[in-house]
Amino acid sequence: MTLPLSLAALALVGAQPLPADAPSATSAASLPLPAGGVTVAPAVPAAASDQPPPVQSPVTPTAAAPAAPPVPVPAAPTPASSQAGSSEILITARGKPPPGDPLQAINAESFKVVQAVDTAVVAPISKGYQKVLPKPVQDGLHNVLINLTEPIVFVNDVLQLKIGKAFKTLTRFTVNTTLGVGGLVDVAKRKPFKIPYHINGFAYTMGYYGIKPGPFLFVPLLGPTTVRDMIGRVMDLSLLPGVAGKPFNRPVYALTSGALKSIDERLERDDMLTTIQQDCADPYAAERTWYLEKRQAAIEELHGRHVDLMSKLPQCLADGLKAREAARAKAAAAKLAPQPAPVAPGAPVSVPSPVTPVTPASGAAPSPAQTPAPAAPVPAAQAAPTPAAPSASAPAAPPHPGQ
Repeated sequence: MTLPLSLAALALVGAQPLPADAPSATSAASLPLPAGGVTVAPAVPAAASDQPPPVQSPVTPTAAAPAAPPVPVPAAPTPASSQAGSSEILITARGKPPPGDPLQAINAESFKVVQAVDTAVVAPISKGYQKVLPKPVQDGLHNVLINLTEPIVFVNDVLQLKIGKAFKTLTRFTVNTTLGVGGLVDVAKRKPFKIPYHINGFAYTMGYYGIKPGPFLFVPLLGPTTVRDMIGRVMDLSLLPGVAGKPFNRPVYALTSGALKSIDERLERDDMLTTIQQDCADPYAAERTWYLEKRQAAIEELHGRHVDLMSKLPQCLADGLKAREAARAKAAAAKLAPQPAPVAPGAPVSVPSPVTPVTPASGAAPSPAQTPAPAAPVPAAQAAPTPAAPSASAPAAPPHPGQ
């Protein structure tokens, strides 16, 4: 009886977890039992764990961190082609100056000033000059200015050892000064002379002998030039007053001829200036390229080497000049086309009456225009006999005696 009770007590004790310092089940089984039996206490349900449950602190709601502000994305740069189509003149940001233009920053600012003066003063005066003066007067003044440069052309033809050209230049000057009434009429370019004008000067002579142009300059009141060309221009303007004297050395002559030359050159360059202002994204760079390439092409021509100037220009400038030349040619052709005579107000308008076919008289042979074309022959298998109908027309003509 003692053994079963001991096993029952061990079963109850083993169902509860023991603390760390409690004796093991083996040692409890070996303890002596008191006499008279074992009193077993009622079983108490054990907790899931002897350790007290952890105390959880109340959860405090945490405010969410503010969202980071969006990072602005820089806009993509506008391409030059879209800038070229705008009505404003835009000068793009410039990096390192090109080799031929070390003073690019100063020249670009001078270019803007000159463009503003041209838009406000020079262009309106030139357009008014062109509109007010008759075309023959404009041509006469232009011919006089050209004739005054012939001595400069002659001297430089000789300096370049082009004797044939020098002789033609001297002939042009003599003919136009005498027969052309002081150069008002360019007689030398017509028959029987047929001597066209060609440009020349001291700057061209220096370039012909290999002197480099030097840095590019954009000078107020003078426009685009180079160091070499500016020196040559001063020499050109000093030749006639220094050799001929009065009246060419008078200030009045210098101011008058200078003003007329400025207007004349502005009208000649109108297409170029309009194109670079309206069609090119960088007007300053376009005009610089135009000037340098034009001067170099003229020097190459002195050496007998032809240069296609259009292929050297920026695409915007070449396309714009071609388009304006085509528009001018189209307008000139429209003026030459015959125009219908204007109809006076209230005048009757003649309406052509419909043409009435004329029936030939009886017995008259029809004209060839009225004779119907013969019908196509019908095959015998398809042809149907047509009964002859009595005719109400005029009686048949009597047979010819020869029939």
